[in-house]
Amino acid sequence: MQRFTELKVWQRAHALVLEIYRISASFPQDERFGVTSQLRRAITSIPTNIAEGSRRDGRQDYVRFLNIAQGSAAEAEYLLILARDLEYLSPAASERLTSELDEAYGQR
Repeated sequence: MQRFTELKVWQRAHALVLEIYRISASFPQDERFGVTSQLRRAITSIPTNIAEGSRRDGRQDYVRFLNIAQGSAAEAEYLLILARDLEYLSPAASERLTSELDEAYGQR
């Protein structure tokens, strides 16, 4: 198995984490332990599970961690919708980030 940092899917996930952290820094301060925390946790879970799965023994274990990463991507997608509906994110930013998740993890 190649090093997880060489996997394109991990690289895309890591870039998305960095972008979500930058964008969510502008969310309201009182959401620090709400939407901000939940979104950051969900989005961070994606590359974390890809990395962990890449070090597991056997393909079946790796696939299980990739499946968990996909579940986290679906959770992050919902939280982006919520952030948009609460007007923490513009509709354009929400759509762009959701499209990136869809492209990378096949959510739609």
